[in-house]
Amino acid sequence: MSRPAPLLEDAHVPLEFAHEEQALRISGFWMFLVTDVLIFASLFASYAVYVGQVAMGPTPAQVFDLGPVLAETLMLLTSSFTAGLAIWQMRRGQTRWLVVWLLVTLGLGAGFVSTEVHEFVADVLAGAGWRTSAFLSAFFLLVSTHGAHVTFGILWALGLLAQLGRRGLSAVVRRKLYTFALYWHFLDIIWVFIFTAVYLAGKIA
Repeated sequence: MSRPAPLLEDAHVPLEFAHEEQALRISGFWMFLVTDVLIFASLFASYAVYVGQVAMGPTPAQVFDLGPVLAETLMLLTSSFTAGLAIWQMRRGQTRWLVVWLLVTLGLGAGFVSTEVHEFVADVLAGAGWRTSAFLSAFFLLVSTHGAHVTFGILWALGLLAQLGRRGLSAVVRRKLYTFALYWHFLDIIWVFIFTAVYLAGKIA
C-alpha cells in the first residue's frame, strides 16, 4: 500500500501535518476538545448554581486550603511547559530529549493527581464529603472530572512512550504526541479556570 501523498512539499511543515490523513485526524481531535469544553462548561454552570447551597455543611472558605492548590497549580503549569518542550524536541528529531521531557511532564502530572487525591481524602475525613451539601457535590464532580482527565492523559502518554520505542518518530507517532500535547494544554487551561472561579473565588467570597 502506497503512502498518502504529502499535502505540502515545504520542508518547514511538521511531519504530523504533512499528510492529509494525519492533518484530518488532528482537526478531528480539535472537535473532540470542543465537546470537552461543553462538558466542563456544564459542570462550571452547575457549580455556580450550587456553590451557595451549603446546607449545614462548611462553606467554600472553610473547605478550601490554598496551600495544596497552589502546589497543584504550579505542577500543572510547569507540566504544560515541559510538554511544549517535548514537542519542540520532537520537531528537532531529538528522541532522547523528547522522552526526558515527556517523563518530566508525566511526573508532574502524577504529582498533581496525588496531591488532589490527598486533598479530597482530607476533606472527606474532615466531614466535607460529596454528600454533605449540594455545593460539595458540585465541587467534587467538577474537580474530580478534571483529575480523571489528567489521569487519562498520564496513561495515554505512557502508551505513546511504548509506541515511540517500537515505531520511532513516525508521522503517526508524531501526530499522536502532538494531539496529546494539545490535550494536556487544554487541561492546563481548564485548571486555571477552576483555580480562579472555584478556589480563589471561594476564599474571597
